[in-house]
Amino acid sequence: MKPFDIYEDPHRRFNPLINEWVLVSPHRAKRPWQGQKETVANDERPAYDPTCYLCPGNARANGDVNPTYLSSFVFENDFAALKKEEIEFEESKDATFFKVKPERGISRVVCFSPKHNITLPEMDLSTIEEIIRTWQQEYTDLGNVDYINYVQIFENKGSVMGCSNPHPHGQIWAQSSIPTQVEKTQNSLKAYFDKNKSNLLIDYLNEELK
Repeated sequence: MKPFDIYEDPHRRFNPLINEWVLVSPHRAKRPWQGQKETVANDERPAYDPTCYLCPGNARANGDVNPTYLSSFVFENDFAALKKEEIEFEESKDATFFKVKPERGISRVVCFSPKHNITLPEMDLSTIEEIIRTWQQEYTDLGNVDYINYVQIFENKGSVMGCSNPHPHGQIWAQSSIPTQVEKTQNSLKAYFDKNKSNLLIDYLNEELK
């Protein structure tokens, strides 16, 4: 019988964060096609673009005009993934497959800088600190809304990720329910702590560093 080789043989690998197993096939990395290769964006952009709806002083798609902001700037997303309105809804007790529930929430956009031609890792530390303080304030404010139970701060960077505007910005989604994957993670972290009286992520990191 062939001895197991973790770099060559198909195997299942345990993910302690969601308490699930995932299939890994390492040998497939040797197949001839290695996937699409994205080219590095070399487009030269101005510091201010009069056609950009995120630049200071410009009008957005809904007609609102941005202030002439000098640091980070936050506004309600004009094309929000989540909406504040409370929806009247009666859940069907007979539905087996096609179950739905309204999801209430708040969507915001965070412009990192008034400069159109810069990205987050290219900014100086003081600017990045200001952005982090903005994230912290938004996280606290949104988390204090009575119907909000989860706040996610993220950035889709580049067209391949679906980013619709090159101006440096990110988004915040705050919603009434806890997403399934996050709930699984939270449950696993709590179960680990209850059993071991220590933090799973810290223990995992220490084990990895060894």
